[in-house]
Amino acid sequence: MNIELLIRNEISNALKSLYSSEFESEKVQTQLTRKEFDGDWTVVVFPFLRFSKKGPEQTAEELGHYLVANVTEIVEFNVVKGFLNLVIDNSYWMRVLGNAFLNKEYGYTAADKDSPMAMVEYSSPNTNKPLHLGHIRNNLLGFSIAEILKVNGKKVVKTNIVNDRGIHICKSMYAWVKEGKNETPESTGLKGDHLVGNYYVKFDQLYKKEVAELIGKGMTKEAAEAEAPCMKGTREMLLKWEANDPEVRELWKTMNSWVYAGFDVTYKKLGVDFDKIYYESDTYTIGRDEVLRGLKEGIFSQHEDNSVWANLEKESLDQKILLRSDGTSVYMTQDIGTAKIRYQDYPINQMVYVVGNEQNYHFKVLSILLDKLGYDWGKDLYHFSYGMVELPQGKMKSREGTVVDADDLVQGMIDVARSTSEELGKLDNYTNEEKEDIYRMIALGALKYFILKVDPKKTMLFNPEESIDFNGNTGPFIQYTYARIQSILRKAKDENISWETIDSSINAEQKEIELIKKISNFPEVVKEAGANYSPAIVANYCYELVKEYNQFYHEFTILKETDEVKKIFRLNLSENAAKVIKNGMALLGIECPERM
Repeated sequence: MNIELLIRNEISNALKSLYSSEFESEKVQTQLTRKEFDGDWTVVVFPFLRFSKKGPEQTAEELGHYLVANVTEIVEFNVVKGFLNLVIDNSYWMRVLGNAFLNKEYGYTAADKDSPMAMVEYSSPNTNKPLHLGHIRNNLLGFSIAEILKVNGKKVVKTNIVNDRGIHICKSMYAWVKEGKNETPESTGLKGDHLVGNYYVKFDQLYKKEVAELIGKGMTKEAAEAEAPCMKGTREMLLKWEANDPEVRELWKTMNSWVYAGFDVTYKKLGVDFDKIYYESDTYTIGRDEVLRGLKEGIFSQHEDNSVWANLEKESLDQKILLRSDGTSVYMTQDIGTAKIRYQDYPINQMVYVVGNEQNYHFKVLSILLDKLGYDWGKDLYHFSYGMVELPQGKMKSREGTVVDADDLVQGMIDVARSTSEELGKLDNYTNEEKEDIYRMIALGALKYFILKVDPKKTMLFNPEESIDFNGNTGPFIQYTYARIQSILRKAKDENISWETIDSSINAEQKEIELIKKISNFPEVVKEAGANYSPAIVANYCYELVKEYNQFYHEFTILKETDEVKKIFRLNLSENAAKVIKNGMALLGIECPERM
């Protein structure tokens, strides 16, 4: 049994035995003993004073004596005010180490046929622009959350909804028709998503120029924005698309195919994937039918201009448009349709939307609307709301081209990893192909860790210079520690040393015990990260584990240790630390090179 659970259960038994009082073990407050005090686990005694009718120190003393007498794993105790510090028997930590060694997926809980299913939606790109830094945070968070839920015993479906229709893609299409001169990815040498994104920027430039000209002729700003020829042309193109105009539809399919090919390349670079991809063009009609049903049943109302609205004033919100006056759909309509078809496709117990906090209102409304339409699961939707990524100079704007492109960012990180590694000269004996693979792992490790170590609910400032610092609380620092351990283990194998079995009677040093305690905490970290949908909890645990290992490494000899029992123990301890590092980093989508 986990030592924390054991202590809680035995404290509950002690309260019953000493004071004839019932106290639920789940409510017993325990924590790792702070390093400035003697002990391994600490129990907070104050909640028990109402049972003992005694002071905190005396109550703690009585509980401590009971535990030492009745629990073989607890050998000593000390009291600091209202805190009972417990010393755990050395043999217990040896058993923890042995169990971790035997379990390749230590800390993970596998799903079975009866496990609940969670669907995690992330990425959700528009087909009018390439993926940028904001998309990177979304993809990395979504992928990591899905992986964390998997090892918490859930079946997981990773899904993507591609926003492939609407006014945004028509803007790129319109600009390409006007100024494209039949350019293609092949003719320009550009990735398809980059090419289409360039035309989205060109549309904005053309639009601003036309608006300025109309204002110069005496129009108001509002009238000029509405009457600008390119905006009117784009709206006309959208209506033709909705009416299945063959020419518009063919252009739409062609340009979207360019974008999808580009997205696939970027997703592969980032190491993220999906089990199912939905497309707004397939689901928006389902959502529109649901809205029209709601209108017919009196759930929604129609205004004089024929637009359809939901009145949410009773829910302390405002009115929300669902269909425009010309009958075209909005994002909310699409999300209603997508939600319905997903629950038809999969037996989902939990739907998690990984979408930035700018959409908090949107998902609050979506949940209410689905509930109004009669879907019981509407109120159970979970919006994982995360903070935006900002640059030192402010927010990014795709239409103005002020974004950090995902492909450029990844390539830049690889270039820095290459130059840094070459300076250190640690890969001199590797082939160029092997070197490039390690540079890629280091670069993505740096990028992913930098983004995922931050509390996801916080807006983060992306500083390119800081992100590629290979020292301190960084991905490469953790990867390097893993590689260092692998180097030790390779040398031990070369010396024909076996460390699969350790002597449980060994008297481990305190620093060694501290490292085992950190390893033993991994399952709880995984559970906590799953409960809070927080990759940051795993990321920062990995860093703390690596710091603990490096302190151990610098304090003790391993291969040069003359005591064979200690040498074998420390090799076993090192391998367990490496396994937990690798398992933890895998939950972040980060690979650990065997050598750096």
